[in-house]
Parts: sequence; C-alpha cells; structure tokens
Amino acid sequence: MISVIVPAYNEEQNIAACLESLERQTLPRDRYEVIVVDGGSKDATREIAARYADLVFIQTSRKVGGARNDGAVRASGDIIATTDADCIIPPGWLEVIKSGFDSDQSVVQLYGPVDPIEGGVKNRLFLAFANTFSRIGYYTGLFYYTLGCNSAFRKAAFIGAGMYACIDAGDDLEIARRMRELGRVKFENRMRVFFSMRRYEQFGTIRSLYEWVYIVSKGGESEKHSYSGKEYKK
Repeated sequence: MISVIVPAYNEEQNIAACLESLERQTLPRDRYEVIVVDGGSKDATREIAARYADLVFIQTSRKVGGARNDGAVRASGDIIATTDADCIIPPGWLEVIKSGFDSDQSVVQLYGPVDPIEGGVKNRLFLAFANTFSRIGYYTGLFYYTLGCNSAFRKAAFIGAGMYACIDAGDDLEIARRMRELGRVKFENRMRVFFSMRRYEQFGTIRSLYEWVYIVSKGGESEKHSYSGKEYKK
C-alpha cells in the first residue's frame, strides 16, 4: 500500500484536477490511498477533496511540513508519497515509486524532477534550471534538492528520522539529510510531476527565489519574509 499525502489550503480551483490525476494512476486503486490534509480552508477545498480522497481532515501541526507529518501518522501504507494540491500527477507516477522501492531495499527516499503546468519560456527555463541543480547535487553527492511536491519515503524510516521540520521553507531539503543517515536517497528521473508556477508568476520568479534562499539561509524561519513561492497559511 502507498499512501499519497496532499496538503491543501484554499485550493478549490485546483484540487479536483490534482485528485483526478491521482485517480488515473496505472497502479490499481486498491493498492494506494489518497489523504488530503487541509490547513483550515475558507473555501470548498475539503468538500471537493472528499469526492476523491480516502481521508480528508484538518491538520493540527504547523506549516506545510506539519500537514505532511499529520498525514503520514494516519497513513495505512508502508510507503508515503507527497505532492501538492496544485500539481498534476502523470499516470505512471505511483508505479515508478513502487518499482523504485521494490528494486532496492536500501532506498529510503525517492525524489524526481518537476515540469511546469503553465506555458511560457521563463517557466520552462526556471524549472529546467531547478532540475539541473537537483541532478548536480545528487550525482556529486553534495546535496539532495528534494521537493515536497514529488517525494516518497519508506514510512518507518520517515517517522524514524523525525519527519518534516515545521518551518517556513527548506523543510523538503532538510529532511533528505536525515533520511540519508538511514539509507539511500535516490533521484529517479522517471518520477515526474507537473508543478504549478502560478505563485511565481504572481509574485515574480526572482523575488520568490530570493525569499526562499533568504529564509532557508536563516534556518527556515522568518518573520520579515513570506515565502511567496509556496505560501501556506497554517
């Protein structure tokens, strides 16, 4: 069983498309569950999610990392996969994840690249840069640029490592350092998701990137900066 954790906050415009893409997986539906962890949405996010997900509930922990942790604690699967409510998931995503863990028992975390949902040269170039950065980190062994929208874990190792840090930004990079102490963290090029650039388009790519780097450099917390790239209210 694979448990897919989807944090959400005021995503009534996007979550149906995300969850419908999870319904179209090539892995049989009885081999995975979908859990939506809501950050206290003021719109119809929870009502829409309930049409598709196996479990929908309001988070109790802080930040988006806390939402993923809450979902993992209530998950039935021995594999945890995480994505975002505004992502679109290709049909073979879960089969790639299953194969990655089945083929190598030393792997405790899988992650992959992201492609833009929205068109435009700037969006494609920005994510091409991010994917190249991720590959360089992995193949040099210097760092693991894992993203919460496209990661998967062995549940026992994830909980044993302490799960996600409940911080403003960088939680999805920080977790990989702790997972690496328990086993292999592997980049899987076939494990791709389509990622929404809407907030980057709204606030500006350079500003969003600057704020993300600034907050991460400060340990993931900031009172003066709000990471507009993936803002989460809870």
